Amino acid sequence: MTDLAVETVHQNIHQRQSIGHLVAPAPNAAQLEMAFAAALTAPDHHRLKPTRFVVVAEAEREAFGELLSKALADTGQKEEAQLERVKHHPFRAPLLVLALTQLQDHPKVPHFEQILSSGAAVQNFLLSLQSQGFSTMWRSGAVVESLLFKKALGLKADDLISGIIYIGTAVKAIPPRPEINVSEFVSNWKK
Repeated sequence: MTDLAVETVHQNIHQRQSIGHLVAPAPNAAQLEMAFAAALTAPDHHRLKPTRFVVVAEAEREAFGELLSKALADTGQKEEAQLERVKHHPFRAPLLVLALTQLQDHPKVPHFEQILSSGAAVQNFLLSLQSQGFSTMWRSGAVVESLLFKKALGLKADDLISGIIYIGTAVKAIPPRPEINVSEFVSNWKK
């Protein structure tokens, strides 16, 4: 890999940030396919492929908002304003993708490894979309714990809705994140 390619990869990683308000255009089918392919290269012990993705297209956002409201009520939320507010969440972006983790019992791959694999897949997905010129926001919240929501997605109770990823184009640029002092987070092991 050339120095320029390495620099480009690192710039993409360092520039990735969550953007809350997204507009069209969203990725087309070929761009999404490229991002899904990148996602599925994540580290994955015994190649269990625990990560699944569900696309919520622009035309389905209203129905998906209704499902979110029912799911939030399923978690015990009774405040009508919150139940009404969540119906509008899908309109924060022209495209949504759900990241799901379907946990499998395996003698050599504990659930936590499968969850980490799914997180790595989502990060690859986000980075691929960014490299193609799109912005994202990875959200979760209480709604992802709803058994009603999981059932609607064909999941078992112990499976995870690892996030709702909002995808589109940023309305405006946001300031770069501050430099991180790596030495605050890295140490050398000593005997």
